[in-house]
Amino acid sequence: MLDLMSDPATRRAPTVDPSGRTSVAPMPDDDTTPQDSPDTGSEGAGKTPPDDTGAPAILSRKELREQRDGASRTKWYVLAGVAVVLVGTLLGVLLTRGAAANKAATTTTSTTHAAAPLATCPLTGTPSPGGVPARPALAVKIGNYTDDRPSAGLNQSDVVIEEPVEGSYTRLVAVFQCQGAALVGDLRSAREPDVAILSQLSNPIFLHAGGIDPVLGLLANAPIQDKNILDGGFGSVTIHPSGRYAPYATFTNTAPAWALVPGDTSPPAPIFTFSSAPPAGSVPGSGIAVHIPFSSTSDVTWTWNAATSTYLRSYAGIPDKLVDGSQTKSTNVVILTVPTFIGPWVENSEGAHEVEVTALGTGPLVVLRNGVAITGTWSRSNLTGPTTLTAADGTPITLQPGNTWEELAPQGVPVTTTAAPPPTPTTAAAGRATTTTTRP
Repeated sequence: MLDLMSDPATRRAPTVDPSGRTSVAPMPDDDTTPQDSPDTGSEGAGKTPPDDTGAPAILSRKELREQRDGASRTKWYVLAGVAVVLVGTLLGVLLTRGAAANKAATTTTSTTHAAAPLATCPLTGTPSPGGVPARPALAVKIGNYTDDRPSAGLNQSDVVIEEPVEGSYTRLVAVFQCQGAALVGDLRSAREPDVAILSQLSNPIFLHAGGIDPVLGLLANAPIQDKNILDGGFGSVTIHPSGRYAPYATFTNTAPAWALVPGDTSPPAPIFTFSSAPPAGSVPGSGIAVHIPFSSTSDVTWTWNAATSTYLRSYAGIPDKLVDGSQTKSTNVVILTVPTFIGPWVENSEGAHEVEVTALGTGPLVVLRNGVAITGTWSRSNLTGPTTLTAADGTPITLQPGNTWEELAPQGVPVTTTAAPPPTPTTAAAGRATTTTTRP
């Protein structure tokens, strides 16, 4: 950088005032004041140098004028240089602040738009974009005699458990949490297996239409919020559609049913483990159907529908249609073969005794998902904990995210799975499905 202050024309002898501040003497008028040092330019050559006394040289008016003009120009050069430095410094500060602001803005934007993980429905493993509803599981007891059908609301439930009851019939427990339904039913009476079914659901609401005294006593002592509509005062949760007759005419809506316990905002803990990929070692097409003949009136078959990626339910080959005309369907079918026995309690006016289920222990298991059948073992050590599903090779069995039907098949009832035929007919048996039957 050019040192403008080294020009002899710009140097001034500093003086110190009484306060100690340093200043530069002002430029004199043309005709009076001599300079501190001689002009070394060409026009100063030949001038008489100062004598031995150190007295300054005497300059002409012209030389003084030129020296003053030069000093003035130099002063403006200095001021211009200072201005450039100041402007550059200011711009640097502004740019630095701008970069910092941009970085902060980028960080803020990145933080604001970071994708939050989606909440997952505890009983289905499916995403819940609006968050898991702050409410407990709601279990509804549904009849399954032939006169109870068609049922309502089963396809909107998270889980359905089918249990054996007297006379080789079955009844259903439909469990709702992430979804609700405007019409669910028909509502029927509770049974002994309901205690074990419901105790794993983190203190659910249980809506049912009565039950025998021993069963009601079991429910009263279980971790269940028992709501027996026959106790009275449940008019807000009961619906009686036209065309139905008692005792098959009572239905409900899940919204007012949840409103029975408005202070409970706790979702249940999961009872299954989910994965979008079938377990390792699963054989594609090994589970395109399963047959569970509970009885002649509950002769159940689930058939894989690849177009909807669900299993469709039938009774003795006839599609199980619901009140809204849709066929009952499920993403997963879990069949537990369970020990059962006839208990001491008389269940109905015909003298049939209560069927009781041994819910704890272990037993054979078949799981169907994605057109695949997986055999293994179920185990359960306490009523408030879920059932563990383990494949034959010892690995945990995961379910496809979606709804699940759990079938409690009594020992002695065969569970038969059907596999898809080979894709290319290479043998005489090719083109025909194969079946595998579990006979505990």
